[in-house]
Amino acid sequence: MDKFVGAQEWVPARGGLPKLEAALPECRGCDLWEDALQVVPGDGPRQARMMLVGEQPGDVEDKEGRVFVGPAGRLLDKALAEAGIDRDAVYVTNAVKHFRFEPRGKRRIHKTPAVSHILACNPWLTRELEIVKPELVVVLGAVAARALLGTTFKVTEHRGQPVQLPNGTAAVATVHPSSVVRSEEYRRDFGLFVDDLRAAAALLAG
Repeated sequence: MDKFVGAQEWVPARGGLPKLEAALPECRGCDLWEDALQVVPGDGPRQARMMLVGEQPGDVEDKEGRVFVGPAGRLLDKALAEAGIDRDAVYVTNAVKHFRFEPRGKRRIHKTPAVSHILACNPWLTRELEIVKPELVVVLGAVAARALLGTTFKVTEHRGQPVQLPNGTAAVATVHPSSVVRSEEYRRDFGLFVDDLRAAAALLAG
């Protein structure tokens, strides 16, 4: 778990999101920067009341340098709209900022970040939470849950339910939208995903 030095020395202790984004490309806290095309920062308003945290950039995000713009991002946009949540009003980011993959022919196949990658990148996520100060965090999938809620938290057991991050921020966990994209029961799983997002919106509304 201490395989990498971690991102802490590259994360600015002061300043806002622009300063944080400017510092990201210099990070050498783990090895993922070596093969990824670029780092992918979070995106959204500085004073967003809701923050969504996913796993890592995918192939499309790595090429474009923007968060949640591939197939999972398109599904997320659709689900947010169904749940009555304005995508432009939320801050969206990932637990890990570089794309981890394995080459297969000409394709780059997603590979889940190791625990050491999640730990190494965590200072960036911690700083985003400090800057944005969201009232509610939506935790998308197991990697984000590991980063924010610890190793014992099971998304499948607690999805859609109010929980708290260690810093006291309210949170709701759900699956990662990519799992819905791949689902053989798409209509059912999309509906469940929207239900979780609606629960998050209701919690934020008080």
